[in-house]
This record gives sequence, C-alpha cells and structure tokens, in this order.
Amino acid sequence: MRGILVSSTVTACAAALTLPFLAAPSSASSSTHDPGVTARSVPGSTQSLPLVPLRGASHGGSHAKSHSKKRTAGPSRSKNRTAGPEPTSTEQGLPQMEVKPFSLVGIVWDDAAAELRGHAQVRTRPVGTRDWADWQEVSTHDDDRPDTDSTEARAGRLRGSTAPLWVGASDAIQVRVRPDAASGRTPGGSLPAGMRLELVDPGVDRARSAAPPVPSENELAASAANVPLAPLGATEIPALGKPESEGDVEHTGVGELPTDDEEDGYPPDSDDPDDSDRPGSADGGRYVGPRPRIVTRAGWGADESLRESGFSYTGAVRAAFVHHTASGNRYSCSQSASVIRGIYRYHVVSSGWRDLGYNFLIDKCGTVYEGRSGGVARPVKGAHTLGFNSNSMGIAVLGTYGTTNPSTAAVDAVADLTAWKLGLFGANPAGTTSLVSGGGNLFKKGTKVRLKVISGHRDGFSTECPGDRLYRKLGTARTVAARLQGR
Repeated sequence: MRGILVSSTVTACAAALTLPFLAAPSSASSSTHDPGVTARSVPGSTQSLPLVPLRGASHGGSHAKSHSKKRTAGPSRSKNRTAGPEPTSTEQGLPQMEVKPFSLVGIVWDDAAAELRGHAQVRTRPVGTRDWADWQEVSTHDDDRPDTDSTEARAGRLRGSTAPLWVGASDAIQVRVRPDAASGRTPGGSLPAGMRLELVDPGVDRARSAAPPVPSENELAASAANVPLAPLGATEIPALGKPESEGDVEHTGVGELPTDDEEDGYPPDSDDPDDSDRPGSADGGRYVGPRPRIVTRAGWGADESLRESGFSYTGAVRAAFVHHTASGNRYSCSQSASVIRGIYRYHVVSSGWRDLGYNFLIDKCGTVYEGRSGGVARPVKGAHTLGFNSNSMGIAVLGTYGTTNPSTAAVDAVADLTAWKLGLFGANPAGTTSLVSGGGNLFKKGTKVRLKVISGHRDGFSTECPGDRLYRKLGTARTVAARLQGR
C-alpha cells in the first residue's frame, strides 16, 4: 500500500531525542497474535479461542476446560445467572471458563465477506468477584471496515468481525452464537466458518518515564505527522480560536501527499459544480471553525508496533460519517483511553486492518481523540464506512446509542470537530456533497451519491449505526458546526 514514511532527517535525529514520549510498563504481556516483539514490552494482549458446537452442552459448563487458571465452578456459583434459550444443534460458543484478564470482547471469522446472520451473546465475570454479569448482546454488524477493492482489503489479512463490546476487567467468559432461523439457510449453514472469540486486554495507562526511551520509527512518524500543530511527542494538540485555526489549512497536505484513491479505483469526483468550496479557494480558509483539543495517539497510549508502517491518504475530506462504536455504555471517561486501545487492537490484531478504522473518536465527556494515524489535519483514509472511505472521515462516538441518548458533550464535540476539520477542506457542515460509492449494500460501485456533508453511517450503508438516538442529533451538530464556521 502506498504511504509516506517519516523523513530521513527526522529518523536520523531519533537517537538524540529527549521528548515526552510515553514508556510502556515493563510488566505488560504480549500476545501470540502480535507481529513481533520489540526491545521494550508493549501494553496489552489478545487471547483468541475457537468457538465450538454447543450441541448437548449445558450453559453451566461443568466440564469446561480452564484457560490460565483453575476450572470455573458451575452455575450454582453464579448469583446473577440469566435464563436464556437452550442451545440448538447449530449453536456455537464456549461454556463457562476462566481466562487471563481482559476488558473487551468480539468474535471474528475467516471470510471477511461472510455475514454472521444470527445473535451473539456473552456474559462475563468481573475480576475479583465470583458473580457473573448478565448476558449482553454483541452487535453482529461488520460494515465498519475497509472498502472491498481497496489496497487494505487486497492485502489478504481481513477477517469478518462483530463489533467489539467493552465489558470491563473480567477473568471468565461464556459465549453463545445462534444462527438466525429466518435466514433461509440450511441447518448449520448460517454461521460463518472459523469463528473465534477475541478477548482483548488493552493494557494499563502508560505513565511518563523519568528517562524516556528513544521512540520507534512508527512512534516518531505518527507524532511527526501532527507537526507543526503540536511538537514531537505531544500527548495532545491544543485548542485554538477561530482566527488562529484558519492557518491550519496550510497543513492539510492537499496536493502534496500520495493518495490511495486512484490505485483503489475510486476517482475523487472533483468536477461537481454544486460541491462546497475546496482548500485553496477564494475563501482562503475563512470558514474554518475553532480547533478543538485533540488527544493524540501518544496521549491514549497507542502501541504503534501493531499497525502497518506508513500512512494512507485520500484526495480530500468532503464528508464526515458519524458512528457509534456499539461497544456499550459501561465505561467511565477515565477508561476512554483503555476502550480506544482495545478497539485499536481488535481492529488490527483480530480483524486484520492496517490501523484503527476511525479517524477520530469522541467519548461521553466530549473529549476528542486522534484515530487512524497520519495527521489530524490531513485527509487520512480510514476504514469506517464500507463503500465511502474515500474523500471522507469517520467519527465514532464511544458507546451504543440505539435506545440511549448521547451526552450533550459528545454531540457538541461532533459539532466542534466537524466545524474545524471540514472547514480545512472548504466543506459546509450544513450542506451536501457528492461521493462515488466503492460498493456496498445501498449503492453499487461507481454510483454517484448525494449525501449530507455530516451524515450518519446508515446514510451510506444499510445499518443501525450510529443508533437512532445519536442519528437524531446530527441535525443539531450540522447547525452548530456551520455557526462555528461563521456561515
């Protein structure tokens, strides 16, 4: 895949840097999934367990094998046991078993194009207790992913995957996946082959080291992509008022960065006379909104050794697709960095993506986090809206918002972020734009589609994302973002 690497000048200076990069705790464990072992330990790990037929098995799992610990006791030990449907001949899962501690769970399978037409449920046991939590649904959608014909997809590493679910620190798990009886498939044919349970430990939050190590090339490159918005090694990019933020237009890299779009076969579609103004227009960036404070990848503790080196760019950012992560709302704002590290590891290690799929993430307290690496002001190509990853950005609000209202702070942050980032590319948050579909379940590949500049994921793909409650708030975000741009 095309990309840009850190310049040789910056690389040559790495050994001499005494920057506030963050040191990983020496006690962190590594996963057999990880691409390699670095000179210093990295945070987090991934346990991957194959699902098995549950034919004739009891949900108590009295004969379950233990992983890393003693065998888990049967259902009599569980005070919070929730009754559920009995296993069928085609049900797969895992009986109760103890495992190494984890905080995020998901299910993956071999064929990225196969659908999991069914229902997946998990229940977990919090660390330090003998009581099991209630059963939770795992969202089986897998439409937050790279475009089918993109270079990222053609690399051959992609797996099908559910949405990740944040369950908090847990040390025991039980899983059941039932095929959808209405799918019309023959018995046993509804569930994709090679299903595996992925248990993600995001690691502990990093602490500043008194003697920071020399950053790796990937760490240095990820940080250098945000210069001069912030110095090398910065854990956050500061907020700026509107007049100062207008100067960020100079740092988008439009016309200077190599892009993947032509190689992937998705033309930039830059000849539409009705589109919003683009960088370099007569407006001169005067519609750029104030820059919000953004926590960098170093700030949330990204393990840069997991992702591919280099960056992937698109032609411009002409639309923003808003998502929810469908990872549940059982997290505190102090855990947001851990949730993001878990999703990052799940996207890369478990699902086979080159990097975290979303360009930005926002928590319930309204904090904005840098997502996929390559520079927050630049047109980084994400893997968030199947069919429309070119000329767009993906913003994911941490949580699930089908029946739960998003916080006012989160909606405000969506408006703040889009006012700034869309403004860098001349896009009006209250307007519309045209994008060319890369292929999905709503629009065939090559179809020119008129979309709102701030759209929900469901506008480009048939999905429940970003949840009804968050989707209803997008009109407010559009109005506020346009006002912040001075329109």
